[in-house]
Amino acid sequence: MVSKILFWSGFGVGVRLWQLGMEMRPLFFRRELYIYPLYATIGGSFGYWLQGVERAQMKLLADRKEKLLAKRRRRDERAGEDAEERSVLSATA
Repeated sequence: MVSKILFWSGFGVGVRLWQLGMEMRPLFFRRELYIYPLYATIGGSFGYWLQGVERAQMKLLADRKEKLLAKRRRRDERAGEDAEERSVLSATA
């Protein structure tokens, strides 16, 4: 979790550096140093949100997988019972 937040924080700072590079302005100007933590915070909050989205999707996928496996087990049990009934009926016929 922390690694994604750190990555997106670094990405936010990288965006600021890219922006200043495109504008051909100095990268570290004393009066504007406060903006780097702001960009890092924005990027980190996006990473935190993205982590929550990923967690919700993984939970949804795990639930869906469990439902499918349970359905498959029930189908296999019914198929096994049907096969037993057929074998009993064919033995008595």
